[in-house]
Amino acid sequence: MTFLFGVALILILGVGAQWLAWQYNLPSILLLLVAGFMAGPVFGLIDPAVLQGKWVYPFVSISIGIILFEGGLNLRLSELREVGAPILNLITIGVLVTWLAGAGAVYLIEDFRPGLSLLTGAILVVTGPTVIMPLLREIRPEGRIGVVAKWEGITIDPIGAILATLVLEVLLLLYEPGSAAGAVAATLRVLEGLSIAIAASLVIGGIAAAAIVYTLHRRLVPGYLHNPLTLTLLVAAFVGAEALQHEAGLLTATVMGVALANQSYVPVNRITEFKENLQVLLLGVLFIVLSARLDLATFEYVGGRTVLLIGALILLVRPLAVLLSCAGTKLSWDEQAFLAWLAPRGIVAAAVASLFGFELQEIFPNAAEALVPVVFLVIVGTVAVYGLTIPYVASWLGFADPNPEGVLFVGAETWVQRIAETLQTLGVTVQLVDTNPDHVDQARARGLDAHRTDVLSEDILEDLSLSGIGRLLITIPNDEVASLAALHLSEIFDVNEIFQLPARSGRDPREGDVPEHLRGHVLFGEEASCTQLRDWLDHEHEVFVVEVTAPMSRTDFKDHLGTEAFPMFIVRGDQLIIFSDAKSERPRAGDKIVFLAPRPQMDEIDAASVPVVEDTAHVDTPA
Repeated sequence: MTFLFGVALILILGVGAQWLAWQYNLPSILLLLVAGFMAGPVFGLIDPAVLQGKWVYPFVSISIGIILFEGGLNLRLSELREVGAPILNLITIGVLVTWLAGAGAVYLIEDFRPGLSLLTGAILVVTGPTVIMPLLREIRPEGRIGVVAKWEGITIDPIGAILATLVLEVLLLLYEPGSAAGAVAATLRVLEGLSIAIAASLVIGGIAAAAIVYTLHRRLVPGYLHNPLTLTLLVAAFVGAEALQHEAGLLTATVMGVALANQSYVPVNRITEFKENLQVLLLGVLFIVLSARLDLATFEYVGGRTVLLIGALILLVRPLAVLLSCAGTKLSWDEQAFLAWLAPRGIVAAAVASLFGFELQEIFPNAAEALVPVVFLVIVGTVAVYGLTIPYVASWLGFADPNPEGVLFVGAETWVQRIAETLQTLGVTVQLVDTNPDHVDQARARGLDAHRTDVLSEDILEDLSLSGIGRLLITIPNDEVASLAALHLSEIFDVNEIFQLPARSGRDPREGDVPEHLRGHVLFGEEASCTQLRDWLDHEHEVFVVEVTAPMSRTDFKDHLGTEAFPMFIVRGDQLIIFSDAKSERPRAGDKIVFLAPRPQMDEIDAASVPVVEDTAHVDTPA
């Protein structure tokens, strides 16, 4: 019963901490580490014996491999055309500089022995997709800098893990009792291990990816086995690479993901969706498990020195690594500054440190006990500093909006343009996409940011700059295509910020051919549809804006402005609130409500009207 209770609690804490992080806009890793630490060593809710079995590290290793595989699925080789040089430098020169400079900082500040300092520096090289990708999704940096950060964050995990493993093997070789191994033998061992890891990952990862593509392309398995087959081959490839060289499985998993992402024979959207969902669960479980295994006694080895170490890594080591890596590249100083302030440590550092702590007891009996708490505090410190500040740094450098309230309209018919134009006049960032060139030209003539592109294209992110855009409004008169767009863009937008306008009136959008989980929230509530809004705006209805002077309900709103007034948005300062089936906000004093109403009805209201944009009026509601 104790074991089952521990497993259940780990799952609850893993998912619950990530939900709280989303609810309060905090880095999820911080809450996961705190939750695991409180449940384990502080309150003892999770029995340490549950987490000491032989299953822990194989589970951790395979889970990280799955996470890196999912990260590899997000990498497109076409992105390297413009930024290949800085990415290559960051995962070679940058890794070397971070390792050696970080080891020097550990040696000087933590007073570790040279060998242990080199190992700690190698462990602290890694950042990882589990911390980088959520930050990039949150801030959506403009231009190429997001591509550079994504590639570095995903590829540096296996590189750093392999580096740390090779350093450990050299230390064990040099410090082994009775060993006569010297520097030459240690160097040869490093080169041998590195060669095996690279060769194994390329061959095994390539073969496994080819097997998945061949099987799916020839339809040798049914659809419901696509994801299980992919997961099975991933685990098999991971274990095979690990048998040849320790930690080579991580690089193999990344190679598999990149290979699948860059082939054109079979779609990988379903695989990507499955792995993303699995990653969320695994990430929560891993951090809870690793932090709950900590011993309070080990933290007596750390203190103010570790805070200084964190400061050195953030303010000295990372900027130096970026500066040397980006010298001579096309990256601007602002882009380099952004990269210099983005290096949070993640799950691989925690897992490798936990694993190595036991293996080092014989050669570093005292200092090795400080390795794990130092690494965990570095993870907490870097995640806290970068996670809480990078949105504002990105905004200050001009790469992102820290609070993206903008709207991407999928569909740019004339009636959509009139609504988008009103929002833009109120200071809301808007973009429109449509495959119809006439719609796009008309929108641009109105001064709107419109693009001719297929919303279902895999290259849509390359066609659009979504800085400041946080909401997706699908306004195309085809429920099936709209639902596909909602599903496709769920990789970019949070599911709670995806809204879909039903095609026709008189049809419950929650029923019919499209399952609920494959579509967005019903835009503007159940009363609206594409045909209804088009008909209204083609005849007497127009878009109006009213600033309310006191809190009011929907009934009060209609009493003031007429029963045919149809509210769509509330602009509350810098915040945009969208009426939908999931939200019906009560307007407050000072809010501006964007709504539709017949022009004759509005002309009869005894209030001053001031034009805002063409076909739009500002009406002061009587108090």
